[in-house]
Amino acid sequence: MPASAPSLASSVEFIGMIETQEVSETRPATGPAIDPEYTTRFARAHEDAGFDRILIGYSSRRPDGTQVAAHVAARTERIGLLIAHRPGFVAPTLAARGFATLDQFTGGRVAVHTITGGNDAEQRKDGDFLGKEERYERTDEYLGILRRAWSSAEPFSHEGRHYRLEDYSSQVLPHRATGIPLYFGGSSEAAYRVGGKHADTFALWGEPLAETAEQIASVRAAAAAAGRAEAPGISVSFRPILAATEELAWERAHRVLDTIRTGTGRPFFHQRNGERAPQNAGSQRLLAAAARADRHDRALWTPTATATGAGGNTTALVGTPETVARALLDYVDIGATTLLIRGYDPLDDAIDYGRHLIPLVRQELAHRAATTPAALSG
Repeated sequence: MPASAPSLASSVEFIGMIETQEVSETRPATGPAIDPEYTTRFARAHEDAGFDRILIGYSSRRPDGTQVAAHVAARTERIGLLIAHRPGFVAPTLAARGFATLDQFTGGRVAVHTITGGNDAEQRKDGDFLGKEERYERTDEYLGILRRAWSSAEPFSHEGRHYRLEDYSSQVLPHRATGIPLYFGGSSEAAYRVGGKHADTFALWGEPLAETAEQIASVRAAAAAAGRAEAPGISVSFRPILAATEELAWERAHRVLDTIRTGTGRPFFHQRNGERAPQNAGSQRLLAAAARADRHDRALWTPTATATGAGGNTTALVGTPETVARALLDYVDIGATTLLIRGYDPLDDAIDYGRHLIPLVRQELAHRAATTPAALSG
């Protein structure tokens, strides 16, 4: 039986992203690599803005995400912590205990975002020399062990291609019996296969609606092939650029683009002049969309992806809060259950999203929930 699509809930999850210093594609890094006061202020801004979770990223140069999450958890009240994690650098049982420990201390606020890795040079900096297909094979095995370690009350053993363990058991399990939510990023066939099998939420970058719908169908097909009765939720990521009028929003968007092109900021991964095209499918897809047109659908703008080499979620939604809210709802209408939004002016934009954008989306979703036949009959 094919996997069913997730039902459209009356609310959608909003995720932001924090850094430990002030930096973006439009801003050169200021201060130390770890600025505790700024990190706290950034996290609290998201909590005050009404975000559900904040993503803490991963690269071979960044501070350890679990430690950042622990710092943030001690200084916030409710916001969820989505910790990016690359399988393969620590044993899955050790990772399971680490995440479960933090989950217990935070009362169930932890989620894990699995990134298998799409850049060979980046992987090798941390000592991983497997090819892409082998990395996904390892991730498949890793996540199976992780899930079992979070749910098993009895010792278990495992012998696979990448991992072997005997009589593993742990005193620490996740805060909730349902375990720790697993998010999964990727846009390749291997990503669909592994993420479709394991993920609670499958994360995509912001492509045009038609291409996003195709990816959602691929994820759902992979989930069905893995025997799942219900497909993963879908996260889509954007960089909203807001202003009070359409004209001002587009003026601001072009200022952002001009600043990126000067190279004064620092993107997550930057494909510099002379470097070969990105290896990962997600970046390739963003660049392909940008090559077709600068503007797509209601408000999607792609030159920011081209300017950065699509080194991360780099496509923008440009317009007034009303326009961008409608654009986000367009993605909800095709199956998105999570919206990851972060700005090119990171802290200020997070505050603005809470004031002007998130409430509009939630208001419309609440209106839909209140006026559907199911809601009226209940």
